Amino acid sequence: MFSRIFSYINFLSKSKNQHGVHSPFVFNLITQCFYDKHTKPDYSILNNYRKDLLSNKKEISVSDFGAGSKIFSSNLRKIAKIAKHAGISKKRGELLFRIVQYFQPKNTLEVGTSLGLSTSAISIAKKDNTLITLEGCNQTAGVAKKMFHKYGLQNVKVITGNFNLTYPKAIKNEIFDFIYFDGNHTKEATLSYFYNCLNSIHNDSIVIFDDIHWSREMEEAWKEIKNHKKVTVTIDTFQWGIVFFRKEQVKEHFIIRV
Repeated sequence: MFSRIFSYINFLSKSKNQHGVHSPFVFNLITQCFYDKHTKPDYSILNNYRKDLLSNKKEISVSDFGAGSKIFSSNLRKIAKIAKHAGISKKRGELLFRIVQYFQPKNTLEVGTSLGLSTSAISIAKKDNTLITLEGCNQTAGVAKKMFHKYGLQNVKVITGNFNLTYPKAIKNEIFDFIYFDGNHTKEATLSYFYNCLNSIHNDSIVIFDDIHWSREMEEAWKEIKNHKKVTVTIDTFQWGIVFFRKEQVKEHFIIRV
């Protein structure tokens, strides 16, 4: 807990907004996407999806394959509480929606479906985007599938099982425009995800890692990712680490408040 607080204070002291950002690519991303305050009609769908989950008092047994939860002490959890404490926030869900709309990916991979809050943002932002999402827990995936059906998210394919098995199969012989990692928040798993995805990305691919300041281990993983020779631009929003591989860009690392 104290480590995370210290990390956030350090983040605030180093972070900036669009002022002082000299990269046109990053400046446009910040001003036209990150800081876009216009209300989108599809935000109401995302909000209704969230309200549905927050009103669901049913309990499910959750299988944790990763670093575990800092919120829950038991694997028996109410769907509403999972949505409230473990799902993507409303603000970040809308930001994820805007990022997908901004870059218009055609082939997307998500690692860590949970109840599908982030999945719905990605799916609705570009309805002709082919989206594969991986979830380790059968019961959690079951809830997400029902929600996808209810909201007509027809571009989503859910694959359930241990990421150690499903992730290598999902990326084999595939090239993705956009990858969102919100799965096993350990250093070992995060670096494994990163190194294995390098054969499945192209010059304009975007990769987002969730919870890069979740622990010291995750911060170490993020540092290694930033320093990799294929990575040219990174953006640290505290919650997310956003990675770009654009060869035409000078290698730069940005810490941005959103």
